[in-house]
Amino acid sequence: MNRAPAPALLALHDREMREGARPDGPDDTVQRVGRVVRRTAPAHGWNGVVWSDLGADDADAAIAEQVAHYTALGLPFEWKLYGHDLPADLGQRLVAAGFTPEPDETLMVGEIGRLTLDAELPDGVRAVPVTDEAGADQVATVHERAFGDDASWLRRQLLDRLAAAPDDVVAVLALAGDVPVSAARMELVPGTGFAGLWGGGTVPDWRGRGVYRALVAHRARIAADRGYRYLQVDASAQSRPILERLGFSPLTTTTPYVYEIPGRASVSRQEEEEPARGGVRGPARA
Repeated sequence: MNRAPAPALLALHDREMREGARPDGPDDTVQRVGRVVRRTAPAHGWNGVVWSDLGADDADAAIAEQVAHYTALGLPFEWKLYGHDLPADLGQRLVAAGFTPEPDETLMVGEIGRLTLDAELPDGVRAVPVTDEAGADQVATVHERAFGDDASWLRRQLLDRLAAAPDDVVAVLALAGDVPVSAARMELVPGTGFAGLWGGGTVPDWRGRGVYRALVAHRARIAADRGYRYLQVDASAQSRPILERLGFSPLTTTTPYVYEIPGRASVSRQEEEEPARGGVRGPARA
């Protein structure tokens, strides 16, 4: 199997995962408005811009149009800016329009057939699939212990996905005995070559023991069995070195630019893979 060069792989990701974005759940809509693709979801879902192809002459008007759209719905939202997006000053234009940038993440992609997938869970720890409310409760509990924020949004979102498209989402818990110590998810995107890794989190007492690495390998094997070629990750600074050791390559940066509406709950944000601390951003596309 030939390895796709990085520019070609980035272009494929743009085409299939961003410009060709699909709804995440039964109540989501994806719209192409001019040179922008945006996702609109319930308040506990992820709302925002996933792709744009703008120039200096139309960027400000496109930004204003998205602000008007989400403000009319009363929804905070995120403009997910990639490092190669144009115009080059799009981030500055977003700030001028009232957006707040959050820490950069790294878009990393691994060709599954070339990844190192021999990582196993520590002795006494097993991987258990999440298929019901009890499992979703445990995923939310792990998230709250790992990141210190409320995860009621995550429980609702995961249950929505399991009900609407159970074959397209893989959620897994790592249990030490009967105690959940880590959780992670994977989204399979039919009609593309990509599966996405999201929301990897491990409770403090179990960090540094290889649990996160093993859950990456576990999900990669499932994706391979289902015919997917690539895994994509929005990686935090903590997860990037682990993923590089597994064979993932950085393609570009991503920066969440968040637009809040006064008096409304904080924006529901897309997650990154975060084995250690911080970084998973509020209610999110899982």
